[in-house]
Formats: sequence, C-alpha cells, structure tokens
Amino acid sequence: MVFDIKAIMQNLPHRYPFLMVDRVIEFVKNKRIVALKNVTINEPFFQGHFPDTPIMPGVLIVEAMGQAGGVLVTQSLPPENQGKLIYFMGFDDVRFRKPVVPGDQLILELEMLKLRSKVVKMAGVAKVDGKIVAEAKLMAAYGD
Repeated sequence: MVFDIKAIMQNLPHRYPFLMVDRVIEFVKNKRIVALKNVTINEPFFQGHFPDTPIMPGVLIVEAMGQAGGVLVTQSLPPENQGKLIYFMGFDDVRFRKPVVPGDQLILELEMLKLRSKVVKMAGVAKVDGKIVAEAKLMAAYGD
C-alpha cells in the first residue's frame, strides 16, 4: 500500500514547513512502514544549519521517523480510535551515523514493537543510499 502526500496529510496534523514525510512506499498494518523524505536545499532549516555546510538537524531526522511512525499507528488503530492525535513520549537509543545533506532521499523504516491500549513502541532507522544515517526507539501515546 502506497500513500501520496494527500493521504499522508489525512493521517498527520503536520503542515509545511514541518511535514517531514513525502510518500509512504510500503505499509503493513500493525507491523511496518517505509516512507521517504526528499531533502532539498529549499528546506527552511538549511538557512541556519549551516549556511556554508548544510546538514539536516538530527532532531528533524528523528521527527521524520516519528511522523512516519504516526502514519503507521494511525492506520493501525481500530476505527473507534481513528483521528486521535499521537503524542510522542520518548526516544531511546538514538544514534546518528552520517550527515544528511540537500539532495539526499531519506528512507524511514519503522517497525511496530508493541501496540497497547493507548501506548505504542516502535523501532526505526533512517537510511540514505541504503546506509543507516540514524536510528532510534520511539514511544508514543494516542488519544484525547
């Protein structure tokens, strides 16, 4: 199952300039999602991070993972919980391996580890050209 930007925007409350997922290229309900973010020089954060050597901030890479995970969770919830906001509670074991620069295509792969009554745990990696650039474990709550 593939989601274009319109479908992503139906699943996430984020909008420009904070929407960090451009397309979902693989989705397995309750299990896994693979999404992509095209990193361009037009990103507003590159004006200050860093003007002479533009690098995507690590926290925004993790945010992109979180947003991809948000689509996974939203699409995995039962119908009575559809449309509820997802709030990230924590990130563990975060590691950054390589810089992400303009022109890169960031591939976000998240696997659902646990989905409980109102809490979800996921493990994610971000890749560029098949190489891991970041990884993290994410925990979120959903509901009112």
